[in-house]
Amino acid sequence: MQCESVFVDGCRRDQVDRFKFGAGGTRFSTGRSRSRVSPPTRRHFRKKALSAVGVDQAGAVPRLHAAVVVAHPDDETLWCGGYILAHPQYDWRVVTLCRASDADRAPKFRRVLKEMGAVGEMADLDDEPDQMPLPIEQIQAAITRLLAGDSYSLILTHGPRGEYTRHRRHEECCRSVVDLWRSGSIATNCLWLFAYEDGGHAYLPRVRDDADRRDMLAEKVWLEKRRLITGVYGYDIDSWEARTVPREEGFWCFDSAQAAAKRAAIGEQQP
Repeated sequence: MQCESVFVDGCRRDQVDRFKFGAGGTRFSTGRSRSRVSPPTRRHFRKKALSAVGVDQAGAVPRLHAAVVVAHPDDETLWCGGYILAHPQYDWRVVTLCRASDADRAPKFRRVLKEMGAVGEMADLDDEPDQMPLPIEQIQAAITRLLAGDSYSLILTHGPRGEYTRHRRHEECCRSVVDLWRSGSIATNCLWLFAYEDGGHAYLPRVRDDADRRDMLAEKVWLEKRRLITGVYGYDIDSWEARTVPREEGFWCFDSAQAAAKRAAIGEQQP
């Protein structure tokens, strides 16, 4: 059973009507998964660090807790940055497994989170170019600590084969999150896995044909996402990262840990 049968744009169906209008009167899309995402304004991007108090005082339901678990700072922007930016009504926590001691990327990650209106934390697992496998227990312990024991409405993370050919930490991150959910070590109503591929280096990463959900980002959202990659993370305009920034975002969506584990197993077996 896919998660979007329970959630509409990440909200429980019994909350959708009350969540159609976020802080400031911005209307958020509650259509089917292939509809265009309604963007917040540029002013909303800058002032999106709303407190939960503001929403509660307006008489809305409490803010939904959502988390992003990625291997590296910038993965959160590349693969689901549009979804984060288009859903400022969520209480976002973004965590990375690597680069906490990186004097360049760590402060940039913190700045990106501030501009997204999110909070987060970084771990410092090995990220050397040789990509030696890490013990699954070490990765799971890091994820459990980073998620701080909270219960979430939605968690987003890497796909079973990553988003391009290839990075082992992306694959290990996916496997660890799925296994933790299946064992009950982390709590979430839904899990979305990034659904991208690059044809074995044949082209830049793009949404897979078998993705459950495809979101074509509105231009304002996509440009803001691209600005975070070039203007905050500092990637050159001709870099792989800047050229990759997907205008369309794709996910596999699950409300069952068993279904997510099956999808992950299938992905790991694919060439």
